[in-house]
Amino acid sequence: MQIDLNNPDNLTLEAVRELLASASDDEHTQLRVTKAGIAYISSGKAVGGVDINGLLFRLETWAKGSGYVGNVAASDEVWVMQIFNALEQNWPTPPFDYIDIY
Repeated sequence: MQIDLNNPDNLTLEAVRELLASASDDEHTQLRVTKAGIAYISSGKAVGGVDINGLLFRLETWAKGSGYVGNVAASDEVWVMQIFNALEQNWPTPPFDYIDIY
């Protein structure tokens, strides 16, 4: 699952909810946005400062088991709104390549 931010109609609360639900909380994850405008969740070893070439920005790494992704996270309206706002406020001109939303 990914969100193409080039089309403003693609960035919806439902799309963010689906993106969060599509990831597993069984491994470390990170929301990333490419320079081409594709928002996706990376997992496993491709988190933190690893494989960041081609990224416009990324959020902090979410530790496995922390509840930031998966179905429970996707059902948390406040969390979904936070992620939606982070994407909306930082695409296409983020102030930094690492965004801390807390």
